[in-house]
Amino acid sequence: MTLRAMTDADLDWVLALNRVHEAELSPLDRARLADLSHGAFSATVAEPQAGFLITFDQDADYDSPNFLWQRARYPRFVYVDRIAIDAAHRRKGLAEALYADLFTRARAAGHEVICCEVNSDPPNPASDRFHARLGFEVVGERHLDDRGKTVRYYARPLTDG
Repeated sequence: MTLRAMTDADLDWVLALNRVHEAELSPLDRARLADLSHGAFSATVAEPQAGFLITFDQDADYDSPNFLWQRARYPRFVYVDRIAIDAAHRRKGLAEALYADLFTRARAAGHEVICCEVNSDPPNPASDRFHARLGFEVVGERHLDDRGKTVRYYARPLTDG
C-alpha cells in the first residue's frame, strides 16, 4: 500500500468512490471535488485506487456546517471532511494508515486536535466503532435540517505519541 497526495488525475476514481458512499459522506461533482482537494490541509489517496481522505484545518475557506461547528470550538484543529475505502480493499488497515498519516502531518503543523462527524441518524455504527478505537470521543451532536440527518461530532487530541 502506498499513500500519496491526491492529484487531478485521481479525481475521477475518487469521485466514483465518493458516489458509492454519498449517504455517509455527501454528494460531490468533479468541480467541487477539485476545489476541495486543492484547498485541503491534506488530500491523500491510498493506492491502488483503494481509498482517500480529505481534511481541512481551521484556516480553510470552507462552508460545511460541520466544519464551521468545529471551527467555533477549536482554535487549531484538522477536520476530517471525508474518508472512503473501496469495498475490495477493506479490512487491510487502509483507513488506519490514512489516519496515522494525518496524525503525523497534523502534529508536525502544530495542530491540537483532529475532529470529524459521523451520522447518528441514519446510524453508522462501524464508523462509530472505528473512531472510538482510534481514541476519538463524542463532543456534540446536531440535526442538519437541510440534509435530513443527525450527526455526532468527535474529537481526538494530538497530545499522545
